[in-house]
Amino acid sequence: MKKIRFYKLQASGNDFILINNYQLKIKEDKLKKIARKYCARKTGIGADGLLVIEPSKRGNFKMRIFNADGSEAEMCGNGARCVVLWANSVRKIKNMTFFETKAGMIEAKIKERKNKGALISIKMTDPFDLKLEIPLVLEKRKIKVNYVNTGVPHTVIFVEGLEKIPIEEIGRKVRFHKRFLPQGTNVNFVEILKDDFIKIRTYERGVEGETFACGTGAVASAIITTKFLKSKNKRIKINVLTKSEERLKVYFYQNKSITDVWLEGSVSLIYEGEVYIVRLLHC
Repeated sequence: MKKIRFYKLQASGNDFILINNYQLKIKEDKLKKIARKYCARKTGIGADGLLVIEPSKRGNFKMRIFNADGSEAEMCGNGARCVVLWANSVRKIKNMTFFETKAGMIEAKIKERKNKGALISIKMTDPFDLKLEIPLVLEKRKIKVNYVNTGVPHTVIFVEGLEKIPIEEIGRKVRFHKRFLPQGTNVNFVEILKDDFIKIRTYERGVEGETFACGTGAVASAIITTKFLKSKNKRIKINVLTKSEERLKVYFYQNKSITDVWLEGSVSLIYEGEVYIVRLLHC
């Protein structure tokens, strides 16, 4: 029976399985099956997604991200930070790296800290398609949402009393709303605590449920919050409190557009192991 080595990592409570596909060369249809089988919480390893490392002609490596339902996403902020820690721990890449994703090239910085895990910062691709106060009708109820693509599509909804919001019920309706077809959208519920401090909960497309954190969602929420508050500052720093209770930091520059966007937070390698996948590779 064929077995492959995998790594389990987490960033802000977002957990991932990572496999190195340099030598394995597992094809896309099999990768989707591996994601569906092994991301399952009760019958697999359990994860929000599968990270796949492949060769790149443009960077140190290429990152692919498959959601728990087997669909492939363009980008994942916390997944990207996990990949950087893996590159640092296993491939011994130090200080900085530059890698390829479907959303574009990502720059990363690594800061090792004793007894605290690594602090990983990634420079995101510039956000686009920013839209504010989009009217939606959810079962005869009118609401306004905001939208921006930070590598993947995100909707941001401002709320009060975040802990009482039925995230999965409302999130699912917005995620599949006809306004966002065909690709759908991730859905972030945001409570503003201070001008530079927000709390978020996210319904993730592909996971089809709430996750402990979402890196691209944290970035989208920080950008939309700045626009909502009509901040005049050029250099912006927003602290983001996730469902896992970990804080992420989002930095960016705003002028006529949003540029130089960075996401920062801690990452940890939980364990590594081997798993038998022979049936998946031959079915």
